[in-house]
Amino acid sequence: MSVLVTNIGELMTQDADGAVLRDAALVLEGERISWIGPAAGAPAADEAYVAGGRAGLPGWVDSHTHLVFAGDRTAEFEARMAGEAYAAGGIAVTVEATRAAGDYDLTRLLLARVAEATAGGTTYLETKTGYGLDVAQEARGARIAAGVVDEVTFLGAHLVPPGWDAEDYTDLVCGPMLDAVLPHVRWADVFCETGAFTPDQSRRVLAACAAAGLGLRVHGNQLGPGAGVALAVEVGAASVDHVNHLSDADVDALAGTWSGSGTDDAQGMPGTVATCLPACDLSTRQPFPPARRLLDAGARIALASNCNPGTSYTSSMAFCVATAVLQMGLTVHEAVRAATHGGALALGRHTGRDADGLRTVGSLAVGHRADLQLLNAPSAAHLAYRPGMPLVHAVWRAGVRVR
Repeated sequence: MSVLVTNIGELMTQDADGAVLRDAALVLEGERISWIGPAAGAPAADEAYVAGGRAGLPGWVDSHTHLVFAGDRTAEFEARMAGEAYAAGGIAVTVEATRAAGDYDLTRLLLARVAEATAGGTTYLETKTGYGLDVAQEARGARIAAGVVDEVTFLGAHLVPPGWDAEDYTDLVCGPMLDAVLPHVRWADVFCETGAFTPDQSRRVLAACAAAGLGLRVHGNQLGPGAGVALAVEVGAASVDHVNHLSDADVDALAGTWSGSGTDDAQGMPGTVATCLPACDLSTRQPFPPARRLLDAGARIALASNCNPGTSYTSSMAFCVATAVLQMGLTVHEAVRAATHGGALALGRHTGRDADGLRTVGSLAVGHRADLQLLNAPSAAHLAYRPGMPLVHAVWRAGVRVR
């Protein structure tokens, strides 16, 4: 069945040309976009939906979340707001609660969080393991996540559990734990940070995961200057996430992964995306990533929610976009692109082929997956102009209206 969505006041495509169309329309046919252009020239379709001059843009692509968890860390949040410094050790609190929860409860909680994200316009979602931290629990988290979200990342190297020697635990992550999660995951990540994993330990984890066929990501440069960015570039990671504390050399290294790579729409992973997590930075009172410097240098950025119980308990990508515009020096168009096409780049979903069904997400063009959101506003500028307001009017995911 085909659906014509017409009378779109502003359509921000985030396609290869970054086109913004006025008085536009598009046709959703099955799970793909089959036509896009001026409303006056739209073809007939089985059904029509009149947008009434509302703004349209791709569904958000949230490329960094931690949604498989149980428990609550409100007390930690309140302590941090009272002036206590953030450290990675709070993860252990969530590990304990998650291990104690049954499969039914973990699945129910995950489904509820995904529903919240979808209601906010998110149509493509990644989540990580990392709150199990033993072989059986990490495998369970990966299996549960794979049944619900679009992309699953193995983050056994999230924290060294209490009572473990760091080297012995790294061996476990690289061996039995990796083997156990492998059927359920596409990516691997490591928290390369003081208090988590050293650069050498992180490199070992990434090498083992790459040898197993997984794509690579890195948590890096969040709590201070560090080796995360350099390591991500060294191993050809798809993204390095947080990136709050960057030297000029870090910025140049990230930009260098994109020089000579051609269009972002080229097959494969053309460079390492710098994923910014502004909701987390507000909660932890870290400096915002230098997004403006990164873009001006020629790097690519993504915005993601980092939804997790300790440092960023929100899945609102609109909030992240507004924060990036109001606090990080991005234009509305740049922020929306980072939250759509940028996330797709970070997940290797900036291209796709009809033959295997892995259609392009994060942008609107013929042949791309039909992921669309309409705002109760005439332009996407209202995301930052009216921050915090519930502007999502309608959402289609893979051609199916889900809000």
